[in-house]
Amino acid sequence: MPKFTINNTEVEFVQGQTIIEAAKKAGIKIPHFCWHPGLSISGNCRICLVEIEKLPKLAIACSTQASEGMVVHTKSEKVIAAQNAVMEFLLINHPLDCPICDEAGECKLQDYAFKYGKGISRFDEEKNHKDKRILLGPNVMFDRERCISCSRCIRFCDEVAKDPQLTFIQRGEKVTITTFPGKELDNPYSMNVIDICPVGALTSKHFRFRSRVWDMSFTDGICIGCSRGCNTIIGVRKNEILRLEPRLNEKVNQWWMCDEGRLGTFKFVNDENTRVKTPFVRPEEAEESDENLVATDWEEAVSKSVSVLNGARKHILFIASPYSTLEDNYALKKFAKEVFGTDEIFYIPDIDTKFADDLLRKADRTPNATGLEAMGITPIGEKTIKELKSGNFKAVYVINDNPERTGLTKADFSGVQSFVFHLNTLNGFASEYADVVFSESTYAEINGTFMNFEGRIQRIRPAVATLEQERLLGEYSMSRLDKFGAPNDRWMKEVRFNTRPTWKILKQIAKAFGTDFKFDNSEEVFAELCKNEFGLDGMSYEEVGSKGIQIKK
Repeated sequence: MPKFTINNTEVEFVQGQTIIEAAKKAGIKIPHFCWHPGLSISGNCRICLVEIEKLPKLAIACSTQASEGMVVHTKSEKVIAAQNAVMEFLLINHPLDCPICDEAGECKLQDYAFKYGKGISRFDEEKNHKDKRILLGPNVMFDRERCISCSRCIRFCDEVAKDPQLTFIQRGEKVTITTFPGKELDNPYSMNVIDICPVGALTSKHFRFRSRVWDMSFTDGICIGCSRGCNTIIGVRKNEILRLEPRLNEKVNQWWMCDEGRLGTFKFVNDENTRVKTPFVRPEEAEESDENLVATDWEEAVSKSVSVLNGARKHILFIASPYSTLEDNYALKKFAKEVFGTDEIFYIPDIDTKFADDLLRKADRTPNATGLEAMGITPIGEKTIKELKSGNFKAVYVINDNPERTGLTKADFSGVQSFVFHLNTLNGFASEYADVVFSESTYAEINGTFMNFEGRIQRIRPAVATLEQERLLGEYSMSRLDKFGAPNDRWMKEVRFNTRPTWKILKQIAKAFGTDFKFDNSEEVFAELCKNEFGLDGMSYEEVGSKGIQIKK
């Protein structure tokens, strides 16, 4: 491969690569505002200026292609002077509002001001003030004073979202961005402009002023909004999810994720009104009414489920969930086969063709339907639905789903005597018909895996603590706010629900039936399912890693 020298280090490059791209691959950082690896080159911020020997003036690293034998300096006196000048220019009219800016702690301008600026300005005139708190669309707020005109947001709408909605207006110090007349920033990927904005000009309407980033914990996760399985970062404060952001995975979602995935896949985790916080049972004398579900402990819930399942025995329909992990669904399949000797296990598809597009969003609105089918769990068919209507099933065992999604009415389930549910949020059907409701942990509270539509297994990790984790691990480590601030701050929550992963609940019920599942944690479940279902002996979470592993084509 051809090579060039940067700061006395030889760097290999691919023909056509720019200096900044080759340097980044070699681990050498060159400051940049307007350049983004997923967008076209604009070259208008000038902070990436470098000195190239034998050239008469400095060149911008973002658009200058590397060439064989080139010698580049990023820390010479000329470069440092140029960087100081650029920072002085950018800060002339920039407001000094870091203490109230949502971007503080994550801001390139803030970081570069410390690293590349002089810390003083020769400009002592009144700053040019612009409008603040402008709602560009349903999800994005704009502060014109903070904008440095990098054009990232404009290029994203044009090139990635394929929906030109933003443009520059005015010139000189009055230049700003705005939406085109009659338009607003409402494309399905509009919130990506918040992530790529290098300053605090574009902020989330929903996260705005909720927390400082240094008071939050961040956990790698997977979006459950569709079968793409976009890689995410889950931001949590005081055991409450405050935001989701995309995490770079070039083989899945690159740098992006859709707005619906950001906003529609985590709020239920925090919701104390809809969450199933503890197991529930229906007393023997109760009539069908949600008022008769009573909270109980795990032992009574397990005992009740054993009782109702024993009464049905060979006439149980097991409904798996494409919203739940591979581990949970494998445990259900194992439970049905080894405890009851049945293969009557199916899942309910969730296909929405209107949701799909050519960028990321898939018509399959579940994160794990491909994984279920890879394990031999198929969509529920007309034959099974007919048997259900005919009363051939005496009990229905459901994890993380609503049987009404089959299209059947409540009258069609009249022949079913018992229902057992694993749920994280209570639905109307379960409220009326459940004999037992186990409080299931959400995807944000457990270790596990999903398989996306391309057959890539990807990991999830617990971002939020539950009482079960607290019991196993001891006292949950408190946030930095607890240690250095007021732990009873009325603006913050710290709620833990009495929930467990479905595989663990199934293991406990199986044991009550005299069957001992040999796994004790989610990774052991994963290792067993990979061996038995995919022929991948020795597979582990470590091998899956942070980017996932492709096992099916």
